[in-house]
Amino acid sequence: MIEIRECRRADFEQILTLLHQLWPKKSLDRERLRKAYDRRLRSPDQFHICATIDADLIGFCSLTVKSSLSQQGYLGYIDELVVDEQHRGRGVGTLLLHRITTIAAKNGCRGIELDSYLHRKGAHSFYEKHGFTKRAHLYAKEI
Repeated sequence: MIEIRECRRADFEQILTLLHQLWPKKSLDRERLRKAYDRRLRSPDQFHICATIDADLIGFCSLTVKSSLSQQGYLGYIDELVVDEQHRGRGVGTLLLHRITTIAAKNGCRGIELDSYLHRKGAHSFYEKHGFTKRAHLYAKEI
């Protein structure tokens, strides 16, 4: 049975495995990620949930609540949403998305946004199926 719960510090190693699946071409620095994860767990504006089956962590989702002038209030931003490759297509992502939406609503968010890499066509279909619409281009610059 799939359980959706808040993430814990001890979940980091299993979350790191999922992040490698989410960003397979990106070089991930374990120590820098660990520090960022710990910092985020302490933040009152960031929320982290995971999907588990027994002791196995099979999905991860995080949300940042930010004050938004365009929303004239709070906006939820989904930073990451990933389901283990072997468990995709079984409703895990839907469970995570529904729970994170509930968390956003309870924290006063008027909407939820996310970005998704252009090549992730399956993810785009998933989000559109759940009521998300394409409405912007994302521009990025490393500094």
